[in-house]
Amino acid sequence: MFRIVRNLRRLLQIARTLARHDALVWIEDLNPPPIVSQILRRIAPRNAVPGRTGERLAAALTALGPGFVKLGQALSTRADLVGEAVAADLSRLQDELEPFPAAAARATIEAELGQPISVLFAEFDDTPVAAASIAQVHFAQTQDGKRVAVKVLRPGVERAFAEDIALFEWLARLAERIVPRSRRLRPVEVVRTLAESVAREMDLRLEASAASETAANFKDDPEFRVPGIEWALTSRRVLTTERIAGIPIDERAQLVAAGLDPDAIVAIAARVFFKMVFRDGFFHADMHPGNVFVAPDGALVAVDYGITGRLDQPTRAYLADMLLGFLVGDYKMVADVHFRAGYVPADQDAGAFMQAARAIGEPIFGKPLADISLARLLAQLFEVTEKFQMETQPQLLLLQKSMLVCEGVGRALNPDVNMWGLARPLIESWMQDNRGPAARVVEFARAALARLDTLPTLVHNLERAAGVIATGGVRLDRETLAALTRRGGFGWVSLLLAAGAGGLIARLFW
Repeated sequence: MFRIVRNLRRLLQIARTLARHDALVWIEDLNPPPIVSQILRRIAPRNAVPGRTGERLAAALTALGPGFVKLGQALSTRADLVGEAVAADLSRLQDELEPFPAAAARATIEAELGQPISVLFAEFDDTPVAAASIAQVHFAQTQDGKRVAVKVLRPGVERAFAEDIALFEWLARLAERIVPRSRRLRPVEVVRTLAESVAREMDLRLEASAASETAANFKDDPEFRVPGIEWALTSRRVLTTERIAGIPIDERAQLVAAGLDPDAIVAIAARVFFKMVFRDGFFHADMHPGNVFVAPDGALVAVDYGITGRLDQPTRAYLADMLLGFLVGDYKMVADVHFRAGYVPADQDAGAFMQAARAIGEPIFGKPLADISLARLLAQLFEVTEKFQMETQPQLLLLQKSMLVCEGVGRALNPDVNMWGLARPLIESWMQDNRGPAARVVEFARAALARLDTLPTLVHNLERAAGVIATGGVRLDRETLAALTRRGGFGWVSLLLAAGAGGLIARLFW
């Protein structure tokens, strides 16, 4: 009962904050029951606030606190649910908070690493250089002279987010009960995805591991670097990395003043992102300008690996075929990919889906490359495929959001250049190597060999079964057959006969 009262009081605060920023329209767009609309108007009268719906919603979520900022960032990956315009505005939510006291940061570091700050570091700057909802960063210097950045979780952050997540889940379930139309947004699923993401971000060892894996993938690539991890100074609540020097990637004027070519940087960004997604199947999913810097030699350096995405080989192949189908106007290919991958259920109308894909692709077909946004194409595709009961694909939604951010960075550096066009040689090479005729032959051969690897074991097992039958271990008399028939009929009989045949084959050929 106390929890319900507390949640209702918090719900009232949320409604009033949304109303103050004129963001309740987002809820009203769902057409809730009249009684709900009346209650909202009574307890939270709307204010006339300029700006787009997404901008007003972003401002309201910022005012509600860090948990709601994370919720907004999660919704920004769901253009299929909240709409492309709102998702684009939410993607610009800044995860910035007032810093917590340096004394608390020092206490956390000492508790986690088991030694005084003076022993761990030769210097430690009490003024944080960045503060977000989950952690803040301090510059320091190790005892052997390395200049490092120390990321420290906020005190009590785990409990604070647990309370917010519990509230979100309660609100999501409440929305599904009283606003049936909200079920298409799958609010409970959105909250669960958010909870999983935040849980990963709050274990800094996982972030260190993600950075280390990315560094290994790019160890021989001079165009991209990852700050080194100081593992001895890293734990669940503390992450220590090499301190990097560079210019934020969207600061065009600074880049030009430093003698760097913005067009070359866009090309590098395109190649790096392409390699992450298609070559490695593991990508940095939070490459906003605050996390990507340009080193003096022009190489990109990315920090903050708290959010990453992973794509297996089949998903990468399906994604490549799907994008290729759109770019060449082969909508049957687009439809076939979705059905073959199992994204769209087999009982859906393939012809209708192909028509929907054409409705998305034709408006962009023939446009100048600089005007084509693959991220927006994917967003529209996810919106349409919901009508065909396509299940949510979190890895593709995260990819779409990351592509949108990268495209935004590229256009900030040069609005007339399309970063995917710059990466075209890599794309064509990858497609030839992985989706061309020769690659498909190799793929078929590998699958066949994988099946052949299991054949000796299968035949061995069949031979053993045949031996059991031959030695009287299983008697196929009338009583046995009757029992088998009662338990599943001729399927069991067929299996035993197959075992006998397998034993005979094994004796002849092995």
